Amino acid sequence: MTTRCHSLTGLLVAAAFLAGCGRPAEPTISPTTQSPSVIPPTISPTPEPMAARVNGEPILMANFEEELLRFEAAQTTSGIDLATLGDYQSQVLQALIDRRLLAQGAREIGMEVDELSVDQRLEQLASELGGSEEMGTWLAVNGYSLESFKAALAEEMLATKMIEHIVAQVGDTVEQVHARHILVATQDMAENLRDQLIEGADFAEIARIYSIDTSSRPAGGDLGWFPAGYLLVPEVEAAAFDLQPGELSEVIESDLGFHIVQTIERGEQPLSPDALRQLREEAVLDWLVAQREMAEVQILIAP
Repeated sequence: MTTRCHSLTGLLVAAAFLAGCGRPAEPTISPTTQSPSVIPPTISPTPEPMAARVNGEPILMANFEEELLRFEAAQTTSGIDLATLGDYQSQVLQALIDRRLLAQGAREIGMEVDELSVDQRLEQLASELGGSEEMGTWLAVNGYSLESFKAALAEEMLATKMIEHIVAQVGDTVEQVHARHILVATQDMAENLRDQLIEGADFAEIARIYSIDTSSRPAGGDLGWFPAGYLLVPEVEAAAFDLQPGELSEVIESDLGFHIVQTIERGEQPLSPDALRQLREEAVLDWLVAQREMAEVQILIAP
């Protein structure tokens, strides 16, 4: 609401200024003096305020404010208190910047989205909503004009093409390890259990009795097959990839406690659906991080 009032105020101020400008007094001209020809000044259009500039391309303040309103409405509808979200304004702007970077990346490798494709996608969305009337209602509720929505849709389609290009580089089969671990609360207990394992105690049985990792304990500490970058505990993952099949790690400390890790086998393996999804997400995030570092991004609004 504040943003819309601000925009309306700007229009009213401009209208009042124009209405209050009368014609200037005409100069007194001597009959013996020839009036010079008067060339009306060229009036340059006032540039639209920008929220950011990405490699020279503007993200207009109006588009950012509209996107912010849509985000706030969605959170409020979901029952989320905006006060709990921190600096969500910067997150919304960063999302617009990332979308622009993805679209720019797509164009750099020769990808395009033509108007016909955008119109076809628009028709598909209208059909999913129940028709053109419902589509018009949806646009109005979400603060879009048809033109602004088509522009956003075109950029979104380009960004999606780039994401598809990035994730296609992630292979379905990669080097993985099959490992298991035991997690306990103290180093002394971990050292004691490791001594028992060295003396021949059954790893799976020790894990089922002592491990405090409730997700892997029923399976005897088995973590299954996983690629690099998949586990939530990097210390355990690093140890598993350092070990050869059958080897036992030293006691490893993490934020969760103390671990004993054993690699069971390793080699090229097809990724599980969850691992493939995660590695694809990481590939897109890594691409964006690299682009943010290389791109010329100017934030033009106060933090």
